[in-house]
Formats: sequence, structure tokens, C-alpha cells
Amino acid sequence: MNADAPLHVVCPHCHTTNRVAADALVQAPDCGKCHQPLFEGHPVALDEAAFEKHVARSQLPVLVDFWAAWCGPCRMMAPQFEAAARELEPRVRLAKVDTEQAQALATRLQIRSIPTLALFVGGREVARQPGAMGAADIVRWTRSHLRG
Repeated sequence: MNADAPLHVVCPHCHTTNRVAADALVQAPDCGKCHQPLFEGHPVALDEAAFEKHVARSQLPVLVDFWAAWCGPCRMMAPQFEAAARELEPRVRLAKVDTEQAQALATRLQIRSIPTLALFVGGREVARQPGAMGAADIVRWTRSHLRG
């Protein structure tokens, strides 16, 4: 990645696509439209439409936690995923999709168990991991799939 080349980064608040120089990612950039921070060290909750924008338009990898409120392992993994966001952002966007609210998306992506992590790069899924994981394992798993 060229350090001064602009990247498309989708705002977690208004879902507008922003152009940000790669070397400026760590300088706490704000959205050009809503002026909110593009990165806050927290996963962004996405509905189906926002998921499509983030995965299709962002040039950053997008790591998605597919979960549901009734799922015990999902609730146990939530703080671990939050901790992973603090470590992986701003080089990776972390997002959560509630499979109860986005059933059509979960069906289309064939999410068969939750929690399931899926890593998207350039608009396509490159890796998937079912089951709850700790923060260090989430970070290690994500980085291992981004190296190649």
C-alpha cells in the first residue's frame, strides 16, 4: 500500500465513502460529510445495506462478527471483539452484523453457526472462522489471512 495514495474508507456513522491517504489513517481522520471520527476503536453495527457499502466500497479489509443477542458464545465474544478492534483499527474495519436483524444477508452468505467471523478484502470473502475466540486469537487470525 502506497503511504500517500488515497484509500476509500466508509464512515461508520453516515456510511459515506471518504478518501483518506494511507499514512493519514493513524492521524484520527474525520468524515468529510458528518465530521465524526472514521475510527473509534469500536466495531460498527451494520444492517444489510450498510454491510454492502462497507464491504463493496471500503479499500480496508472488513472483519465481520455475525452474531445474535440470544447466543451465549456471541455475548461472551463481544468484549473480545471490541478489544480486537482497538488493536486492528485503523488498518482493518471491524463490524458486527446481527443475524436476527439481517436474516437475508446471513442466508445469502450461508452463515450456519454463530458467532462466525468473516474477513472481506476487496469486496469478497477471503476467510471464515466459526466459534468464539479471544481477542489475541482474533487479531492473530485476521493478520495471518492478510499477509498473503
